[in-house]
Amino acid sequence: MAYQALYRKYRPQTFSEVVGQEHITETLKNELAAGKTVHAYLFTGTRGTGKTSCAKILAKAVNCLNPKDGDPCLSCESCLSVSKGENTDIVEIDAASNNSVDSIRELRDQVSFAPSSSKYRVYIIDEVHMLTVSAFNALLKTLEEPPAHVVFILATTEVHKLPATILSRCQRFDFRRIEADRICERIQYIADKEGLTVTDGAASLIAAAADGGMRDALSILDLCASGSKNIDEETVESVCGMAGGDYLIKLADYIKSRNAEGALMLIDRLYGNSVDMQRLLAELTSHYRDLMIIKTVKGENKPIVCSSAKLKALEEQAADYDIKDIMRTLSALQAANAGMQSGNRRCEMEMTVIRLCTPSLSYDLASLERRIAALENGTVRVAAVSPAPPKAAPAPEKPTSPPQNEDANPDDGEIPLPEYPADEPQISAPKSSDDGGITPVDNWDEVLRILKTSCPLIAGVLKGSAAYIKGQYLLIDAPNGQFRSLINSGNGLYKDSIRKAAQTVLGVTYKLGPYTAAAPKAEEDPLAALADRLKNFEIN
Repeated sequence: MAYQALYRKYRPQTFSEVVGQEHITETLKNELAAGKTVHAYLFTGTRGTGKTSCAKILAKAVNCLNPKDGDPCLSCESCLSVSKGENTDIVEIDAASNNSVDSIRELRDQVSFAPSSSKYRVYIIDEVHMLTVSAFNALLKTLEEPPAHVVFILATTEVHKLPATILSRCQRFDFRRIEADRICERIQYIADKEGLTVTDGAASLIAAAADGGMRDALSILDLCASGSKNIDEETVESVCGMAGGDYLIKLADYIKSRNAEGALMLIDRLYGNSVDMQRLLAELTSHYRDLMIIKTVKGENKPIVCSSAKLKALEEQAADYDIKDIMRTLSALQAANAGMQSGNRRCEMEMTVIRLCTPSLSYDLASLERRIAALENGTVRVAAVSPAPPKAAPAPEKPTSPPQNEDANPDDGEIPLPEYPADEPQISAPKSSDDGGITPVDNWDEVLRILKTSCPLIAGVLKGSAAYIKGQYLLIDAPNGQFRSLINSGNGLYKDSIRKAAQTVLGVTYKLGPYTAAAPKAEEDPLAALADRLKNFEIN
């Protein structure tokens, strides 16, 4: 006899055997016991939660010759013919491959015929959301006025794709994700029947990987059993291509300590061990989700599926984490999932981890908030605030870059400097030890990276530029002559973009100005100097 998969071998045969959907099975049993069968049912929910199983049980129950409190007896002629697949009055249709209007029209022509050997002719249409618009319209005609001997059972994982006209004509049942502890109980029950030994930790891992689907859980158990009768956590991790709890703890520690090199080397080892990068991303997301729950839920019954040892390790790691960092990391991981759908998965994973380890490379709101918090905590040096110099103060004799007024003529070759309102505080830069009071901006490249996102045009013009701080001015040395034209064009967008990018990196809002190198002093002619001195003497 051919081997039968566990999820098929242990498929529920009665409503009482269905796990985790009591809110549905009890309602159906009560309706059938009272003889209140409706003409159309809609079963919706995630995969592997029992929709098809309940549809088959319902098909048996409505035709059972000796029903027991709404459950089929499983022993009458009708139930046996359904179990053997010999009952021609039970029709299963896969809408994914029979989604055309012609298929539904054929169905509509058949429903007028009376059942051959059963009380009802039952049509089970799986993945009904795959039907075309024309097919839905054809089905609607039948659902509006069905023959008394016909029952429709529609099943779908994407109920939002169904037209409202179809939904309004069906009795709807929403299948929930099955709780992890119920899945673990079922796994242990089947393992006992099959002569398998499954540790509690392994059962918890299977339940977590199944994500609320019993069919997926039994499929994973089937794979594990093919390699060994004794199934532990390592067996499950190997079969599912999981990274393992220890690796996730280490990877999260690397991210917390901003150790990009260590994180990348760990990812390389996992990749070499055939760990799927998309699976690793999903597991790391789940790991940080667990950290978020631990930081937020203070009670003992936390919605986390893991062993007691893993929970203890999570709690220890969560104690060192700030909830803001956890949320920032989760957002980055969720965003990386979209990139993995079309790009290189390994590269996307590595890029994401580098961004998490180096917040300055991320320009999202959470990263900026973190850097602002660092400024507020005093971990980053901020330029001192001092009163603005009086406007009447004379300029230096030979300024390195003489500031101009905002109203200066843009054609004179200098960049006009922005003027602040009288009630806005003026911010000056720290003084350097050199004679000109000029401080180079070492991290100007980071300002340019931000500009590539906020204002690509000005970022391109500033390629190869440098910047200096003098007092309350940010002086820009741009080799591209187009820069001054853009700044002097009257469009304040370019100035504002530079100020905001510089403020993000430097923590200070500066006025803008051009950088002009100080002209070298001309060498004095000794003969001319001697002639000048002799003019002071009267020669007789």
